[in-house]
Formats: sequence, structure tokens, C-alpha cells
Amino acid sequence: MTTPDTFSASAASLTQFDPQALPVSAAQAIVLEWVTPLAQSERVPLRDALARVLATDVISPIDVPAHDNSAMDGYAFDGAALAQQAGALTLSVVGKAFAGHPFMGAVSAGGCVRIMTGAPMPAGCDTVVPQERVTVQPAETAGDDTITFPADALAPGANRRRQGEDLARGGVALRAGRVLRASDIGLMASLGLVDVKVKRRLRVAYFSTGDELRSPGQPLDAGCIYDSNRYTLGAMLRRLDVEPIDLGRVRDDPEALAATLIQAAESADVVLTSGGVSVGEADFTRTQLQALGDVSFWGLAMRPGRPLAFGRIWSGGRPGAGRAALLFGLPGNPVATMVSFYQIVRPALIAMSGATPQPVPLIPARCDAPIRKRAGRTEFQRGVAERDARGQWRVTPTGSQSSGALSTMSEANCFIVLAHEAADLDAGDTVDVMLFDGLV
Repeated sequence: MTTPDTFSASAASLTQFDPQALPVSAAQAIVLEWVTPLAQSERVPLRDALARVLATDVISPIDVPAHDNSAMDGYAFDGAALAQQAGALTLSVVGKAFAGHPFMGAVSAGGCVRIMTGAPMPAGCDTVVPQERVTVQPAETAGDDTITFPADALAPGANRRRQGEDLARGGVALRAGRVLRASDIGLMASLGLVDVKVKRRLRVAYFSTGDELRSPGQPLDAGCIYDSNRYTLGAMLRRLDVEPIDLGRVRDDPEALAATLIQAAESADVVLTSGGVSVGEADFTRTQLQALGDVSFWGLAMRPGRPLAFGRIWSGGRPGAGRAALLFGLPGNPVATMVSFYQIVRPALIAMSGATPQPVPLIPARCDAPIRKRAGRTEFQRGVAERDARGQWRVTPTGSQSSGALSTMSEANCFIVLAHEAADLDAGDTVDVMLFDGLV
């Protein structure tokens, strides 16, 4: 990856750049330009690999299936007999085959084997007739049972799973960069693997700023509020399976903030702060960011979440000294913190973790209420989306859209995404929704 010498050079490369009101798409592009995926990896047991990022391709050491086998319960026979017989076909049952207990003999013309799902196909057999399609005639003496079924009921080769048709030996079972799911764990187990190479977890330090903050359980003094952002950030980070580092609350003091930022840069790959990035007299995060590193932008054309600083800090206390960590200075209002995290921070953390980015789908929906919207900024309103009786998506905004109204975030199940250039919308207009399921 080729990177410019400074964050400001990167930002200035975008047309019509305004570091105090950057379009969301431009901010996302700048952030991803400065993301370097983790290089370090480790081996972990399969049981511990869920949600980890695959570091290398998984190559299948065996064929899956390992042998031709039956796709259902029925009777295995040579499919050539179908073309040799008009009307009903009668076959003698010469044995049985079960998964783990194959039929070891050979099946000659006119014979068949009672076979269960997953059992290896006997020698001389390539077709399975489902058991519900046959009529069984039990042997009257010590001879074999027979089955009869219409010869045109199936084609030669039907209901047979071929060796290696799912995965061939030496083929790629899973690609590097995949966030491992439960099905992936099962797939690797089916290949006989006991462990897997994954990227190390991304280390993300986070803290809240503000003299007014109190932790839950402490007395709430006059003019103070409980610190919800640190708990929200911790929860959002755990959903991403990163290694969170909670640095607590930092008072509105430049020296205390600088010390915490340096500590964070020493221990983490990414640093998240909440509060202190607007233009108030006690908002020091942006100032310290400029002193300790580089600043790319500090404001977005986004609602909620306009004050957002992005840059890089150095553990040595000055640009270029020690190790560098990316920093996101998130706004202090709780909903603005969440929107900023999901739209700007989350994609960056996923990319840094070494995962292949997967955009969150947008679903068109009919909006059941008018929405006031000013062109020139992207808005993420909270909404409740559902499908109506005709299967069409509809969405309704949830109450107050204030950036401090966290209760309406809890009531919502989606973001209503209003594009940068969009203006007021009428009830009945179509909007894009981003469902929380899979995101939050």
C-alpha cells in the first residue's frame, strides 16, 4: 500500500475537501487508505476459532465426500438396467449398506443393495432408487427379497453423491480474510483439521473524556451524568471480536489526556475516545491529537456525528517517535458515538483485522412518515422496519432523532440512510434502511 507522507496530504487529494465537513463517503475512503491489515497470526484450536479472521487459505487434505455415497435411503443398483427394461424393473436384494458399514461384495446384473444415506456405493452400483418408490416382495423361502419399481422413475446416476464433488483434495476450502462462522468450523472439522491459523486479535483502547462523567454505581453529583459511551463502545467492540482495552474516564485536563493517549498508543493498534472533539473551551482531544501526531479531518457532513476527529498518534509523544496507532475521536452524544462507530470506525477495524470487507446491505423501504432533511449531509435516522402483508418493506422513524436520545436507538431495528444530496421526504417515499441485525 502506498501512503502519502501526512494525513493532510491524503485528505487534500480528495476534491472539494473540507476537514470540518467532510462527506461520509470521502471520510470512509481516507480512513481505509490509512488502514494496514495485521500481519501477525497464531494457531488456535477449532473450538476457539469462531469469529476469528482466517490468516491463510484452508486447503482440503481429503476428498469430500471421501467416496461415492448414497444421497438417501433406498436401493443401490447398476443404472444401466433402466435402459434395458421397459415398464417395471425387478431386482434382487443381495445385501445391505450403512454409513460406516459398507457392503463389501460386488453387485451383479439384476441385483441391488439396501442402502442408507451416506453409505458408500457398492461396487457395480451407480444409482439409488428411493425406498418410497419401490414395492418390496419378501422372499417366500431362503432366497433374496425383491423390489419392483417403474423403470422410468429415475435416470442412471440418480441420488448418488460423487467422491470429491463438495471439495476435491488440494482445493481451497476457505479463503484467507474470512471471518469464521459456525459452518466454517464444521467444514474444517469435516476435513479432519484440529486447529487453524488466524490473525491475532486487533487491540483497541478506548476511554471517555469529561469532568461531568460518573461511572454507573457512583453517586450522581449536580451537573453530572453517567458514562454510557464507554459501556456502549465496549459492547460494540466485543461484537467484532477484537481485544478491547478499557482505559476508563479521563478528566478535562490536557496533561491527563496526553498521558492517556500515549499509554493507549503504546498498547493498542487503534484508540477510540468519546467527547472532547467539538469547539468547546474544554474540548482538548483534537488539540492533543495535533500535538502527538497527525490529523486528517475533524468534522463530517453527517447527522448525528458531525464532530469526529481522525488521525494518528505516536507513543513517543511526537510525530514519528515510537509506535503509531490510529485514533478516532468520537463525539460525546451517545447516539452520535454509535452512528460514528458503525459508519466510520467499524469498517476500519474489520479491514485492520485482516478480514475481507463485506458491505452492510441496504434495503429499499417505503417510509410511513415525512422526514425533514437538509441537503449537503448524510443522515442516519433511527427507525423500525418491517415487512407488510404483501412482503414489502416499510419503515417508521422512532421518536426523537436527537443525538442524545439513546432510548430511541434501543427502540429501533435499523438506520434510515438519507443520502448526502437528499432533501425533505414525504410519507410514501422510498428510503434505504440498514438493518441492525448483523451490524449491532
